[in-house]
Amino acid sequence: MKSFIPRVEKTFSSMELSLEEIKRYGRHLIMPEVTLEGQKKLKAAKVLAVGTGGLGSPLLLYLASAGIGTLGIVDFDVVDHSNLHRQIIHKTKNVGKPKIESAIETILEINPNVKVQPYEMALRSENALEIIKEYDCVVDGTDNFPTRYLVNDACVLLGKPNVYGSIFRFEGQSTVFWAEKGPCYRCLYPEPPEPGMVPSCAEGGVLGVLPGVIGVLQAIETVKLILGIGKPLIGRLLHFDALQMRFREYVLRKDPDCPLCGKNPTIKELIDYEAFCGLNNQQPIDLNNGIPSISVEELKRALDNGEDFILIDVREEHEYQIAKIPSAKLIPLGQLHARLHELDSSRKIVVHCKLGGRSMKACRMLLNAGFKNIWNVHGGIDAWSQLIDPTVPRY
Repeated sequence: MKSFIPRVEKTFSSMELSLEEIKRYGRHLIMPEVTLEGQKKLKAAKVLAVGTGGLGSPLLLYLASAGIGTLGIVDFDVVDHSNLHRQIIHKTKNVGKPKIESAIETILEINPNVKVQPYEMALRSENALEIIKEYDCVVDGTDNFPTRYLVNDACVLLGKPNVYGSIFRFEGQSTVFWAEKGPCYRCLYPEPPEPGMVPSCAEGGVLGVLPGVIGVLQAIETVKLILGIGKPLIGRLLHFDALQMRFREYVLRKDPDCPLCGKNPTIKELIDYEAFCGLNNQQPIDLNNGIPSISVEELKRALDNGEDFILIDVREEHEYQIAKIPSAKLIPLGQLHARLHELDSSRKIVVHCKLGGRSMKACRMLLNAGFKNIWNVHGGIDAWSQLIDPTVPRY
């Protein structure tokens, strides 16, 4: 039994298990695929988890329980009530506390033998290589495109496996990106989607128990890589549909023209991933499509001053029942095209949704239909709740 990861293979021989550890991992030790030798490899391994959210929670709990010797954790967020229905590593008492502290507390309650290395910071081009180089394997539990590309690129440049997972509503997927043995993330997604085109879980929602399935799949793949057993998800993507209770497998092929891991790579260092993904929160104008944005503070002043404009809410009816800006007219995005006749094209139109993604799509639709004076509310009703009216529920 030889580990897929050479450094673990070299290090495990110096590892010993205490009597308490032998008792703790007894059900592992009697498995011929693991044995005492395999458990020592797990103890010798160093795994970096990027994020302690929906995916990071179950994978960290199970990696700690399995006896991974060193767990690195990258996170700079704080625990929020909206996290608790799926991020099971965090407890209600820790709301408002840094996620990384909450996660470490739970991990050490489960297994005090694990060494936890915290990185309470955002993973960025300036620090990613320095952090990731110390680890045998990286598990990506993030939910945004800039970090996914960053993790992928850093892992390719350093020759590390990247155990990937993603979730949305009732669906999730997982694979292992490892350029030395198969495709990387850029082979699958050479270019990021336009900003706002792919809704996040914060905007589209996610079934609370779904991350448990995908996070556990990531943990299983990580353990297999360390032990050198089974067939890893390299070159295969496993898709899970919870509503149909169905798994499907898709073959992923390495792109010979991939700019990062292809035959003639052109990407040889980390880049500005916010810019690469078309994100720049400091600009009042979206440079990709010329749609101007308005802040919630500006919207509040305009409403207070009685300015003449139409405020449209393009969320769904069930979201409107949770929280609303009283003066907004509800026209769900899916109905907008059929209800354009309800709008006066001679007036200024301001559009909002929850966070700004769907409203940007609505603005594009209105522009394409011939409307001229269109504005997108930056941050949506979530920003309105945080900055203008805290009695409006956040969800």
